[in-house]
Amino acid sequence: MQLKGRHHLLFWLLLFLVVAGGIVARQNASIAAAGRLSQLREERTTLEARRADLTGQIREASSRRALAPLAEAMGLHEPSDSEVNYLKLSADDRRP
Repeated sequence: MQLKGRHHLLFWLLLFLVVAGGIVARQNASIAAAGRLSQLREERTTLEARRADLTGQIREASSRRALAPLAEAMGLHEPSDSEVNYLKLSADDRRP
């Protein structure tokens, strides 16, 4: 059976539609991926800002200004120079 001209035309038209459909599907997938990437970037920015805020709160809570009143309330005081002892380690003591 010999294919006629209209069959060739139908074949090429179907091939074109399949390829065009593949291109459209790929473009839709890339648009969805770009939207998700944008959403993830926004979320990352938000999380980085939250991390910076929490780091600042940790620094503030562990500062001398914040801890001194708590230490005094527990009966602790700032050590004088005579109350501070420095320990010296030899090279043998530093090995695990």
